[in-house]
Formats: sequence, C-alpha cells, structure tokens
Amino acid sequence: MAKKRRPQTKAAAPRPGDGPIPVVGARQPCPCGSGRRYKACHGHAATHAATELAQRPFEGLPGEADWVALRELVPAATAELHLKGGLPEGVPSVTLATVLPMAWPALRRDNGAVLLGLQNDTATGDISRDLADTLRRALVAEPGTPVAAERTTADGPRLQDLLDPAAPFEPVVHTGFEFWIENAENAGGEVAASLERANAAAIPTARLSSVEGAYWCEVPGKNHLRWVMTHPEEELLDALARLHAAGTSSLGEGTRLVGSFRAHGLTVPVWDLPGSVGAADVEKPAAAFAERLAGALAAGTPLTADERRARNGLTSRQVTLN
Repeated sequence: MAKKRRPQTKAAAPRPGDGPIPVVGARQPCPCGSGRRYKACHGHAATHAATELAQRPFEGLPGEADWVALRELVPAATAELHLKGGLPEGVPSVTLATVLPMAWPALRRDNGAVLLGLQNDTATGDISRDLADTLRRALVAEPGTPVAAERTTADGPRLQDLLDPAAPFEPVVHTGFEFWIENAENAGGEVAASLERANAAAIPTARLSSVEGAYWCEVPGKNHLRWVMTHPEEELLDALARLHAAGTSSLGEGTRLVGSFRAHGLTVPVWDLPGSVGAADVEKPAAAFAERLAGALAAGTPLTADERRARNGLTSRQVTLN
C-alpha cells in the first residue's frame, strides 16, 4: 500500500505591519512560525529573488569595461574605490583587488584600510549586490581580519548605491601580487614563497592607455589583445563585420581579429598578435581601430553579402579566456 504523503503546509505570509522575516540558516526553523525549515519557507522566495541573474552587473559604474576586464581577464590589478559621502572614520582607503590571499572576499588591514576581492565566487546572480554586501561588512570589520563570504538578501544595496558615480576608476595592473602585503620587499619564509608561487602563475598583462577596456597579454607562442567594449552587441558585431570584410579589422601586420566572447553582458573582441608585439606596439593601432570602428558603427546601411559572411565567421568562433 502506498505511503500517504504528509499534507504540505503553506508558508505563513507576514501579516500587514509585521517586520521583515530575518535571514537564518537554511535548515533552521523559519522565523515566521510556520514550523517549516527556512529553505522551504521564506528562504525559498528570498533565495529565488537574490539569485536572479543581473545581465550587466557593473552597468552604471564608472569604467564598466574595466570592471569586467578585472573580473575576467586580469590576474593582478588594483583600483582605488571612492564611496558616496567619503570614507568612514578609521578607514584610510578602499581598494578593489582582482584577487586576495586565500581567496578572501575582503580584508581589513591592520591600519584599517579595506581590500575588496573581485574574482571570488558569489552567492547570487548579482555580483554587484554580493560585492556591496562584502564591502559594507569589511568597512566595520576588526582591523587585521579577513572578511568571509555570507549570503546576501535580495533587497540589499548594490555597488552602484555605495560608490561615487563621479569618481574616476583607474585600474593599475601589477606584475605580481606584492600588493597583498605591506612592505612586501621585506617578506621572508612562507610568505615570500607563497608570493613567488602566485607570481609565477600570473599571465603577463598590460592595460592600454590609448583606448578604454583593452588589455594585452602574453601567452606561450603568441600574444593577445582582449578588448572589452560597451557598445550594444548586435550593433558592434555588425560594425566588426564591416571592417573585417573590408580588410581593416587587424591591428597591424601579423595581427588578426579571431572572434569574440561575452562577459557580464559585454562583448569582448580578441586579436591574435605575434609574440614580438608588445603592449606599446598596439597603442597607436588600437586608437586608429577605434576611429574606424566609430565610423562602422555609424553606418546605417544593411550588411552586404560579404559582410554577412564575415559576421557569421566572427560569431561562429568561440574564443576562450585562456
């Protein structure tokens, strides 16, 4: 005889005037008093809302393209962050870092300065909200302590709510991870060994100064230029196809536009470069390409047959990050 299923009770909805339901552990009783576990009651709705994917989590921040690049492309980089209303007392600075030791989400230095890690896994589908939650907790953490990851709520602030939109965002690319510790030149023992291992694994990378969002990197056998662009994807792909069909999509002799990929809602075209071509060698060609791209973006005519073939070729090439 089949076992009878226990009737499922509905989650008790908060009554008008009740306060918000606190966030508790997934397996703990729900604070609403339903008798069910939090994950099966109000936690289900909170988790669903909090995990809704933000297609462009860094949209609206100064330097959106650089935020995406630092999240996905750059091994070692930092950028000073400016908060709305200024820094709280006891916090001399807030610095975004691509990655922190032990993959910590954030770190409060002994002197009160805050380091916020960007390349960590996040708990929800909105990286901006997760980072904002970590930043807020780091600002009040005890000096000299790391900040652990925690679940965030769907109604918490995002980076766009905390950071000054008028302040510049100026990433600094490093050759290694010495920014992890103060007075790194005096490090010894296991600290020095850890730095050496981390530095050895970092792909040499440089940020171009002539255009926004473009990063050169060195890999065995050849180099790449990966350029994060904020133009609408379909319009950008059409423009790239126009240039490719016209033979003007390269960055100079021996270079080739090989395709693109998408990252956090933005399109990232990728060029193969000869191993002898350094970052400084593509500054002027990249600036010239940006001018050609602006003209192609402004073209209002439909794509020709050759341009459509070029577009199909570019979009069919799945470029990986490594």
